[in-house]
Amino acid sequence: MSETLHMRHLKPRKLKPMNPKPQEWLAADLSQQYIASYKPFNFVDGEGVRCSLYVSGCKFMCPGCYNKAAQNFRYGTPYTQELEDQIIADLGQSYVQGLTLLGGEPFLNTQVCLKLVKRIRKEFGHEKDVWSWTGYTWDELQKESADKKELLSLIDILVDGRFLEDQKDLTLQFRGSANQRIIAVPESLAQHKVVLWPRLIK
Repeated sequence: MSETLHMRHLKPRKLKPMNPKPQEWLAADLSQQYIASYKPFNFVDGEGVRCSLYVSGCKFMCPGCYNKAAQNFRYGTPYTQELEDQIIADLGQSYVQGLTLLGGEPFLNTQVCLKLVKRIRKEFGHEKDVWSWTGYTWDELQKESADKKELLSLIDILVDGRFLEDQKDLTLQFRGSANQRIIAVPESLAQHKVVLWPRLIK
């Protein structure tokens, strides 16, 4: 059999996201504290009017990722105090419900995300909610580094899990594939189990 014919008979290898061991990937080692983009006053990254911060850098490498450029830890521009001040000012608008952290991978950029979320809690308390997307699952985060656990403890809603192309479903609320969940974080931490967002429709 010729090499060409042989190649035709081989099934294409199905690419899958990366699966880290607990604490294998650390923000301290990986994050360059870069921002892919900041999008104030949008309606797509969670409930209500939101300010969305897209951090740079992700190692999950999910096939079909909608924001592939942001997998690079040096994509975009460095996070600055000026940007943080702008985000706080934008969140201060009465019609803004909260902040959304996306990426890239927020839990591999805890230097940026913790600083910002702690300031939000200091200035707004829980008047503004914080949503975050992550490639980690809830159970994986329970075995992760202290900075990741601290960030988790400060947010309200977590959309967890890798994007899986074979479970892609564009009809789902706020997520791309059926394996991902919208988790109510304070309730889940209090009950030591995953509690889904109460306003989940699909």
